[in-house]
Amino acid sequence: MDESTIPMRRLLGSRPGRGVFLVIGWISVGLGCLGLVLPLLPTTPLLLLAVWAFGRSSARWQQWLRHHPRFGTLIRGWEDHRVIPPWAKGAASVAIAGSFAWLTMSRDWPLWAFAVMAGLLGCVLVWIVSRSSRPPAP
Repeated sequence: MDESTIPMRRLLGSRPGRGVFLVIGWISVGLGCLGLVLPLLPTTPLLLLAVWAFGRSSARWQQWLRHHPRFGTLIRGWEDHRVIPPWAKGAASVAIAGSFAWLTMSRDWPLWAFAVMAGLLGCVLVWIVSRSSRPPAP
């Protein structure tokens, strides 16, 4: 089968397809910025999604985000070496714990709902903490 006949390949290479990824990138940046102040809205994964989407739509915006003064180091560390620095792990741990505490104090949900949330947030926390903290030695 010719690659040009595969619908997704045509979308990715087309001008409208790049526009779709550009919109996804900017929506992700906006939601990521909101995640700085709203609990349970994960800033870093949204910014990683934005870099991915910009990589398919605009090299200029991808480079802007990769070299952003605040987020660039984290993004490059993850993309280049799959590392999460210790301070970011600590911040994520505090944010996850704070989000769970806020949810438990602000809602009167059944016990099973809290158990599911605790389990999911616990899995995310274990995954974050288990990632490497430093790039491999050269």
